[in-house]
Amino acid sequence: MNKKVVWIVIVVLVAALGALAYLYLNQRTELTELVEQMTIEKEQLQEEYEDLAIQFDGYQQMDIKNDSLQDLLSREQQRVQDLLEELRQTKASDARKIAELKKELATVRLVMQDYVRQIDSLNATNARLTEENQIVRRENQQVKEQNTQLSTANAELTETVTRAAMLEVSSCTLTTLNKNDKKTKMASNVRKLQFDFVIAKNITCKPGLKFLYARVMDPNGNLLNESAEHLFEFESGEIPYSVRQQIEYTGEPFSGTCFCPLAEKEEVLKGFYTIDFFCDGNLIGSFPFQVKK
Repeated sequence: MNKKVVWIVIVVLVAALGALAYLYLNQRTELTELVEQMTIEKEQLQEEYEDLAIQFDGYQQMDIKNDSLQDLLSREQQRVQDLLEELRQTKASDARKIAELKKELATVRLVMQDYVRQIDSLNATNARLTEENQIVRRENQQVKEQNTQLSTANAELTETVTRAAMLEVSSCTLTTLNKNDKKTKMASNVRKLQFDFVIAKNITCKPGLKFLYARVMDPNGNLLNESAEHLFEFESGEIPYSVRQQIEYTGEPFSGTCFCPLAEKEEVLKGFYTIDFFCDGNLIGSFPFQVKK
């Protein structure tokens, strides 16, 4: 082989080696750039997974009144955590695995969007029901208040009607009598107290025979003519009386007289005496009288 051929071969070989070196350096640069790009893509994908995990945490903190939906959210949340851990362990150069995880991320997002719609719908329904319940409670409260007002009005009306039907002693005078039932102003001679009273007209009161009870109290607060047998009903109990008298009431004004005898050797005291009249279980009149010695 002559020298010319040898030089040609050498030149060709050098050119080939140069081309191979260029291709190697170019591919290495492209591979480095690809790895860097895959690393960036992996980091972005990891951030997206972490953001999604945070979103799931937020929905788990909500008061979701649906056990089935709560369980589905919990499972998807765990799935995101598993995929995130898998992504962290995947090399940036594993393009196929990263592509799969990226596809899984898209699937999880679609599932989450569906859950979000369900949660929003459930919250809207709960809000509507809550508002309706509040309206119902307000209406019930209004009804209760109206019933209370009506009951109060009925009670007042009943009390008014009851009071209207009650007898009333409109006036009463005191006369002191001696043992011969004669008027006397000498305290030592007084043996009986005479009360002349008038019951006012009342057409709403049921007419007929009625028992009128009188309680006479001396200045010391002692009941005159008290006896264990002298009892009548008043306010769900029995209390003693001084005088009982039967009258026939017709609805027109009634004038009557009752007598309260003093006990033997009992003297009239100086001061105020009080007589209270009762009929049909009601106090119908009270009058004070001053006795001067």
